Amino acid sequence: MKSPSQSEYKADKIKVLEGLEAVRKRPGMYIGDTAEIGLHHLVYELVDNSIDEALAGFCDQIDVTIHIDNSVTVIDNGRGIPVDLHPTEKKSAAEVVLTKLHAGGKFDKASYKVSGGLHGVGLSVVNALAESLEVEIKRDGKVYQQRYKRGDPQGPLKEVGKSKERGTRVTFRPDSKIFESLEFSFDALSQRLRELAFLNKGVRITIEDERSQKKHELLYKGGIVSFVEHLNRAKTPIHSHVIYLQGEKEGIDIEIAMQWNDGYTENTFAFANSINTIEGGTHLIGFKSALTRTINSYAIESGVLKKDEENLQGEDVREGLTAVISVKVPEPQFEGQTKTKLGNSEVKGIVEALINDKLASHFAEHP
Repeated sequence: MKSPSQSEYKADKIKVLEGLEAVRKRPGMYIGDTAEIGLHHLVYELVDNSIDEALAGFCDQIDVTIHIDNSVTVIDNGRGIPVDLHPTEKKSAAEVVLTKLHAGGKFDKASYKVSGGLHGVGLSVVNALAESLEVEIKRDGKVYQQRYKRGDPQGPLKEVGKSKERGTRVTFRPDSKIFESLEFSFDALSQRLRELAFLNKGVRITIEDERSQKKHELLYKGGIVSFVEHLNRAKTPIHSHVIYLQGEKEGIDIEIAMQWNDGYTENTFAFANSINTIEGGTHLIGFKSALTRTINSYAIESGVLKKDEENLQGEDVREGLTAVISVKVPEPQFEGQTKTKLGNSEVKGIVEALINDKLASHFAEHP
């Protein structure tokens, strides 16, 4: 075994990764990986910021463009990132948001009741992993711009003109030193943007691919009811109308849409603050347990099941079910930095109560 003096393990060996250097050193901790998933995650982070503006009631238009050089632009008509001087950082608020991890309006309940971007790190992470990034902000009648290279500002935020419009435009090109490929998938981005358009009814989202001239315009007035109809479009529904349940308790808003079809597979999607929680979480657990319990109660009351018969199992109840669960939680606890599982324990009981009450009423009215 080596003696302590040989290993030279002293204070100067302790690495402190300052600011965005940590992101460039360990990008997988922030965006999942440096392959296709991580690459597309950069776009989703920017769009999630725009969706947060929509959830706060300030944005109804989001435009995404994939350029020929594989750079991407995201534009929204929200309030625009604040441009005034940050009180402690002594630089523009926009620069703070773009260069400091855990800086942003998401931590201030007055600015955002509900938000879905990464844990306050979204914009700065995109900036850290971009070869180049340009931000343009329209706010208070003025236009501001700033450019970055690999997370470093190439000068301060500057006023460059006047405009009656408002909003934020970010154009970035991913860093070839970090990502295995810079090729964005129009189909993958379209699928996620379509989800967001369903989950945020009334928000118009466009995606354009300058490489192939493809374009989609996504606007769904029916929200998650339209989502279920879309998912069931190639199937034969057993009942004509999509069942829709909605409720709010303790500041948590819950929407559930579901429809059974004549297939055998279950197709359930769970979202928290518009993020697809593919690993599920407390909202999905609450949904499944309450659905099974409510349907068994109804089956016994209506005589389909006798009291001494074995209850239907969850798998039986969900056979042929297409469902979308969407919860909006003021302070979400996501497990993992890329947020694929919701951890808020209180959500389970609130979802269960909604289904127990409103689904039972629905069955009573539509036997």
